[in-house]
Amino acid sequence: MKNILVPVGSSKNAVSHLQYAVDFAKAFDAKLYIIQIYNVYTKAGTIIKIDDILERESQEFLNELMTKIDTKGVDVVTRTLKGKLVDTIELACKSADIDLILIEPRTNSIKEEVFLGKTSGKIIKQTNIPALIVPEAFTFKPIAHILMAVKSAIIKKKNALEPLKAIKEKFNTAVSLLMVKTPHYQDNDFEVNESLSDLVSDTTQSENATTFQGVLEHFQSNNPDMLCVVRRKRGFFIKKWEKNTILKKDFHSSRPVLVLSGLK
Repeated sequence: MKNILVPVGSSKNAVSHLQYAVDFAKAFDAKLYIIQIYNVYTKAGTIIKIDDILERESQEFLNELMTKIDTKGVDVVTRTLKGKLVDTIELACKSADIDLILIEPRTNSIKEEVFLGKTSGKIIKQTNIPALIVPEAFTFKPIAHILMAVKSAIIKKKNALEPLKAIKEKFNTAVSLLMVKTPHYQDNDFEVNESLSDLVSDTTQSENATTFQGVLEHFQSNNPDMLCVVRRKRGFFIKKWEKNTILKKDFHSSRPVLVLSGLK
């Protein structure tokens, strides 16, 4: 895990989130890319150079944030980028060979019922890049125990487990695998291959309507430092798939959530 991307919004939690990102990056001796994305829609004939104004204001905003955090010797790069959110993030990740995106649950939304706001939800649902959702005001600490919840353990995608593997190797993390049998279960879904079994300390099987319900049932007994789930088109974030916002009633977590790319 050598390159980490942090998209920044205008939330009150931005400073806390960036400090977590710095502390996380330091643990891996990783380079940190902090970006703010802006987009402009102007009418033909507009005289004022809106692009220049927004770029300057975005960079000033990032510079101000950087004065409020302790970089602890981490190599930090700040950039303002113009474009559509998902396309720009994917391009930035490709250009900088990003291993992981760190995101806030709510970069702009102040609604208490919202877990993932529109921007964060769009990143989770519409990109295929591993992500770590960090709860608001959460302080970094070594990750001793991860609960990984899946409804299928089939792994075909190359390097799908790399972020989980990197965390386990860095902190000697115990990984508990929770396999949730949902109504969409198929006969080979619980076949755990060697690459996953090598990471797992123990395995539990559960039968629930959704993976999230399985997590709710087993979260307290595991008391993990981090939750790990898998992003699939019809996977963990199936609820409200047509909308980018995810409400707390559909999913929430008081611990960081590692979202892996689809395993198959």
